[in-house]
Amino acid sequence: MKVSKALTIAGSDSGGGAGIQADLKTFQEFGVYGMSVLTAVTAQNTTGVQGVFPVSVEGLEAQLESIGTDLTPDAIKTGMLFSGEYIERTAYIINKFAWKNVVVDPVMIAKGGATLLGEEALYAMKTCMLPLAKIVTPNIPEAEALTGITINCAEAREEAARILFDLGADHVVVKGGHFGNGELVSDLVFNGIEMFELVEKRIQTKNTHGTGCTFSAAVAAELAYGKKAESAIVNAKKYIQTAIEHGIDVGSGHGPVNHFAYRRIAHEQY
Repeated sequence: MKVSKALTIAGSDSGGGAGIQADLKTFQEFGVYGMSVLTAVTAQNTTGVQGVFPVSVEGLEAQLESIGTDLTPDAIKTGMLFSGEYIERTAYIINKFAWKNVVVDPVMIAKGGATLLGEEALYAMKTCMLPLAKIVTPNIPEAEALTGITINCAEAREEAARILFDLGADHVVVKGGHFGNGELVSDLVFNGIEMFELVEKRIQTKNTHGTGCTFSAAVAAELAYGKKAESAIVNAKKYIQTAIEHGIDVGSGHGPVNHFAYRRIAHEQY
């Protein structure tokens, strides 16, 4: 049985709601064979991040080489890459093996406010990783950090999308969870020619841990199947919206989204 394969290059979330745990759960829900390269181990739960412990650069490279010499991925999703050196080495090996369909989730800040990507890594992200990105999926704070502009209106968000496109990404999705506080939430999508918004109802819930990881992993899973970028983004948006609507109430802080809600609604009348 031939299956599509997706690779996540990211950190581990001991709480299971974000990072490679969220990515692998999402790949599984889409019927994609999931593989992982670990960049760091985090001590993390629903209340925040208590510690970040990176793997060695040699360990990162060895994992990537193992995948590249035997298990060519149909799509890749990057998450927490920890530092400029990790970003540079990851980009180098992606280029070495000519991997395509790269989805870059520029993870910088956890739900609890902890910084996961140092400022020294911004240059490497912009110059090494974004030029490889078929799709980049920043939230508002991440888009602000990458572009250096304050996003406080629709025009500023559009400007940020154009800057990110000019940095090399084929498609830009500026997520709207941090944008405004009305009843609706919109993600802005830009492909270099046209912009459009994906609008959904804003869900009033604290259980949103892993939202960004899960969305970008869903995009990668769709690309692994051979879907076009716009279709992959639209389908991933439907998946994450359902996952947020039916979030899992565990822990005392920000609970995780529900990775299996979409399947249950589709096949089991959740």
